[in-house]
Amino acid sequence: MFPWNLFPFNKDMKDKMNSMNPKEIDSYIQSMMKNMFPNGWEGMMNPNDTMKGAQSFTHSNNQQSAKDTPSHKIPTNIFETFEDVFLRLQITNEEWMKQLRIFHTSNQAIIENIPEVGDRQVITLPALVKKKGAVAQYKDGILELKIPKSIDMQYTEIDVSERY
Repeated sequence: MFPWNLFPFNKDMKDKMNSMNPKEIDSYIQSMMKNMFPNGWEGMMNPNDTMKGAQSFTHSNNQQSAKDTPSHKIPTNIFETFEDVFLRLQITNEEWMKQLRIFHTSNQAIIENIPEVGDRQVITLPALVKKKGAVAQYKDGILELKIPKSIDMQYTEIDVSERY
């Protein structure tokens, strides 16, 4: 069994937490975080965005490939429905649409040549997608990609055996 009694969540701690007001709880958590990350945990993430990442089906893409540079990153929102994966890219310059190239694999979308020719942004998709059937639409500075999901029902059992 796991030694849960070693954690500070015993009855005394629960009583103390129930008697605190929210500002005291916040200051307690902040002090605990400063103890855990003495170099300043605020630099690791934006505290205002902490809860935004908790949404399981809507999230903003923060991933980069080795060729990407932060200054060339196009703001992207990704979400999925029951049947499709949607990507929405903010295209601030309509001239970019002439040089834009878009590719996708079963789990990634690749955006090339924006904002400058030779730039590349790789976006990991939240679900597997089909090879065909993707549609792109540009309107009011937003490029929306709709890619149908692939339902992969094939799975293989892996035999686990003990060695003596």
